[in-house]
Amino acid sequence: MENRLLHTPEGVRDIYNQECERKQVIQNKLFEVLKQYGYQAIETPTFEYFDVFSREVGTTASKELYKFFDRDGNTLVMRPDFTPSIARSAAKYYSDEDMPIRFGYMGNTFINHLSHQGKLREVTQLGAELIGDDSVNADAEIVALMIRCLKTSGLKEFQVSIGHLDFFKGLLEAANLDEEVELQLRELISVKNHFGIEELLSKYDVSKDIKECLSKLPELFGSAEMLQEVKKMPLNERSMKAVNRLEAIYEAIKVYGEEDYITFDLGIVSKYNYYTGVIFKAYTYGVGEAIISGGRYDTLLKHFGKDAPAIGCVLLVNQLLAALSRQKIEIETCNDNVLMIYETDALTESIRNAEEMRGDGMKVALLERKKDKTLEEYVSYGKRNNFNTIYHVTTEGKVEQE
Repeated sequence: MENRLLHTPEGVRDIYNQECERKQVIQNKLFEVLKQYGYQAIETPTFEYFDVFSREVGTTASKELYKFFDRDGNTLVMRPDFTPSIARSAAKYYSDEDMPIRFGYMGNTFINHLSHQGKLREVTQLGAELIGDDSVNADAEIVALMIRCLKTSGLKEFQVSIGHLDFFKGLLEAANLDEEVELQLRELISVKNHFGIEELLSKYDVSKDIKECLSKLPELFGSAEMLQEVKKMPLNERSMKAVNRLEAIYEAIKVYGEEDYITFDLGIVSKYNYYTGVIFKAYTYGVGEAIISGGRYDTLLKHFGKDAPAIGCVLLVNQLLAALSRQKIEIETCNDNVLMIYETDALTESIRNAEEMRGDGMKVALLERKKDKTLEEYVSYGKRNNFNTIYHVTTEGKVEQE
């Protein structure tokens, strides 16, 4: 039992020493980017009522939620996703606001993944939500903001894939397929299973043209020129409007000068059913999953009593750190950590020196040298605990750098 107490439960981990320092540096830098774009900080509770993340909202499946009860018997859940919480807050505190509002946030989410998936169950997310703006410019701003975050982190090679759920929805309308078939198609499209899509559609009375369009979905990705080819397909109005919207977003992103990072993927889907329009994910080398995901959710706030369009995105900090590490991209951390080792008789002088240095913005730790340890042992301790500068204050009050 004693050994077990030293370990963390499956799916969570300790972050300490230099790794924790690097994480904090990245988080602070990225949040500054959000503020540069006018996104104001918001904090929501770590746990909420179950209904905030219910099936009707379209977020994480109930079986993947960490659920518990309060004293009154209400079912509470650890937040698996920030967006519904932000939507609830916006509906509560900005119910009468008819102008756009911008929120930026950072915190941990909790999803009870199956153990064999090997995923962390607690992850840190940084995100932005733009509420009350249904324009192409809002879509482009969110995508450009995320590109700026990735560039600020130090990443140089990454790609943002943008799609539109209405392209898929339009094809479903034309095929007259029900919700159950839609869910099966979503799963097949997400893994780009071309043959599985063909097999599934063969069971239904769908026109040849629409079958071909749906079967091609896993292949419909590439540059902006690909969209021109897609427009030659037999699309209905809903699907065509989706392609036109993507073209308009691309033109807006070009104004930001970030078009080189953009590709399009009309087969992109999400596990969150609250997304309604444009949807995107960002990928880089060294990690198998997206490091950024987001999209438009124009009907989500209605669930909380406010009818307003919205778009948002989330950056997975843990995934980003893993990518930076595997691409050998250094994160510059502070180099002004000072350890001041002092002899017992030099306490007063040591405190005065340390306070003066702290006043200059330096970080100083005081450590009394015990008689049973050598000065070399203290210096070794300082180096392995990331103190960049080590001083020794002698009995006479003399400060010597080690």
